[in-house]
Amino acid sequence: MTNKLTFPILTVLFAVLMSIPYLVPHCGAFALIGMVPLLCMEYIATQTEKKRLWVWHYSAFVLWNALTTFWVCNATVGGGIFAVLANALQMSLVFGLFRFSRKRFKGVVPYIFLVVAWIAWERWDLTSADISFPWVVLGNAFARTVSFAQFYEYTGTLGGSLWIWLSNLAIFGTMICFADGSWERFNNKAKSALIVCSAAAIFVPMAISIGIYYGYEEKSEGKLEVLITQPNIDPYNKFSAMNQQQQNAILWDQIESSLKDRSRLSESFDSVASRKPLLVLAPETFTNDVILNDINQSSTFRRFASSLGDYPNVNLLFGASTHEFVDEPMLLSRTLRDGSHYISRNSAIMTDATSRADFYHKSKLVVGVESIPYPKVFVKIDDMLGGVMGRCVGQEKMSLLNCNQYDNLGRVVSSTKIGSIICYESIYGDFCRKYIEEGAKALTIITNDAWWGDTPGYRQHLSYASLRAIETRRDIARSANTGTSAVINQRGDVLEKTGYNVPATIRSEVNLNSEVTWFCQSGDFVGRLCVFLFFILLLALGVRLKTGIQQ
Repeated sequence: MTNKLTFPILTVLFAVLMSIPYLVPHCGAFALIGMVPLLCMEYIATQTEKKRLWVWHYSAFVLWNALTTFWVCNATVGGGIFAVLANALQMSLVFGLFRFSRKRFKGVVPYIFLVVAWIAWERWDLTSADISFPWVVLGNAFARTVSFAQFYEYTGTLGGSLWIWLSNLAIFGTMICFADGSWERFNNKAKSALIVCSAAAIFVPMAISIGIYYGYEEKSEGKLEVLITQPNIDPYNKFSAMNQQQQNAILWDQIESSLKDRSRLSESFDSVASRKPLLVLAPETFTNDVILNDINQSSTFRRFASSLGDYPNVNLLFGASTHEFVDEPMLLSRTLRDGSHYISRNSAIMTDATSRADFYHKSKLVVGVESIPYPKVFVKIDDMLGGVMGRCVGQEKMSLLNCNQYDNLGRVVSSTKIGSIICYESIYGDFCRKYIEEGAKALTIITNDAWWGDTPGYRQHLSYASLRAIETRRDIARSANTGTSAVINQRGDVLEKTGYNVPATIRSEVNLNSEVTWFCQSGDFVGRLCVFLFFILLLALGVRLKTGIQQ
């Protein structure tokens, strides 16, 4: 049944099969069989009573995470290694708990326990964990195969995780039936039931999703014109190679050259009221000179607000690393030499010719770079290290930004509610659906993916935006500093996109939609159900341990 190469081969085969969907477009189907080598490894180990299997399944998870997210090391070597090892450790603990449950449960119950425990862990990672890196959530495997992910408008991404587990277990169970001779003992009805159930687990979700994809009609309650900018400024040399005024000039030149027809000097311009609103997007953290207590101190804001005076009904949404002075020291505040205290935020700012300033502050923050996990503990440690970790403060309650249209007297004629997702937030489906709860008719993403270089990282990040479009059935306009900026429709198709490492703009239109999907209305019910079942089975496992019941 086994030799010296069995476990290494199964380890590598698992890691390769599970990495392909994240690295290669249109290969999501590999995830439907990718867990089988891992399950076979565990089955062989159980039958042969092999010890220390954790070494192999932990190695398998490390290799999978490394192949899929190695590019994190381009931004931070230590952070990348920690993300791979820590994420793999959590996966291994879930799998180890499943292994332990097999000593007390029999039949299919341990495998049910494995599925609900895994998805419960993914939900925790997506919603509650202070140290969160849910990049390889199983449901993300279909981000580059959007025709397989259309049912996410009902289930969210964890519905995809459930499908992947059901498919893999169906294939694995059928293989075991042949391997242990069970197939020969089955009567015809049992054989037919096995074949039908296994085929249904694999192909029914696929057929439903493909049917939705090809039958879906874009919903539109009007169009919003957008201009997406990609200034292509190297983030590693952002403040050494050029000053903020030079960067502002680069961005404004892109905007001005793309909006000549919207200028007051344009011959086609009849009146302010005749012009529908246009939304300009600029990337995340484009500037760092914004003080929230008095935004007019910012030369960047003054430059943009003044220049927009020549472009009526053009709204500009740009990212900024902002600071806010506070009266008293806070847990996450920093202190200047003069004794004043301030907090930092990663903000999206909306402005126009009226010089208004609307804000949204990023809530899902990158651990280490932007936020300190478990701050009551780690702030003191960070202070002793000299303040090496980020201390951004997120926004407590979701809010939207308004894209306004004005009449000739400067009165607001219409206002379109926009959900402004900032970078890392686009990984979190249950979080992003809250924009829809607040009434967003379209979504934007502003990001800066240049930290990772020309690696699969920025392509994966773009693909996750497609899942958010499907879950919410909202068009998405995405501005990335270096690439890829894009327009994504409600099916998750990337309609237009820029190249990598080139300055570029996209001028297009997005549909406005106020219909609410089942997922946006009910939330992550798959995850909640799995959490409930996990605790029920965990309680049953505890009872069996307490009473000494064996299988």
